Amino acid sequence: MKNAAEKKCGPAKNSLSAFLTLCISALLLPGCVPALIAGGTETAVVAAQERSAGNAVDDAGILLKIKNLYAQQDYKDLLANVEIKVVEGRVLLTGNVDKPESQIEAVRLAWQVGGVKEVMNEVQISDKAGFANYARDVWISAQVKTKLLLEKGVRSINYSIITVNQVVYIMGIAQDQAELDKVTYVCSTVDYVQRVVSYVRLKDDPRRGYSGQ
Repeated sequence: MKNAAEKKCGPAKNSLSAFLTLCISALLLPGCVPALIAGGTETAVVAAQERSAGNAVDDAGILLKIKNLYAQQDYKDLLANVEIKVVEGRVLLTGNVDKPESQIEAVRLAWQVGGVKEVMNEVQISDKAGFANYARDVWISAQVKTKLLLEKGVRSINYSIITVNQVVYIMGIAQDQAELDKVTYVCSTVDYVQRVVSYVRLKDDPRRGYSGQ
């Protein structure tokens, strides 16, 4: 990991993500759309179905850029094993990778592409080093996501959280440095967190190649 901003901390699944994942998956199966509408998710499905031609072109460009980034990495399982779906700037990652580091890279790189508004991480890891350790990491991520969702002045949808061996990795787009500092602090207050590593970029960072959300 390069150029990561790190913060040491003392010792001490997200239903929205699952819902959005279900909606995007349904777009790939036309037969499922009526059932979803009947189930009360008509607004989400229709919004996705009615994206403009311009949005569709933007989504295709985002998809291509993410794949190109994956192809340039040493983590060879990214391009081969991670499936990417993009709808109106929202990226869904699925698949199965060999190591936690590959999962972190998959999400981090997706956030680097201009125009990405949200990254939903559903990538699974084949090599889980100890169930108890893995379960604790999952618990930490859930606690962080809940705290960020409730935190005033934080757009939690703009962040992805992954925890590996009690180290919290933050990826996404911050509105400004004050919001980023708040997010980093919130992560550090969760029990068992040993360290926070930020790969977040500010909204106006010229490296994003995109000036707005």
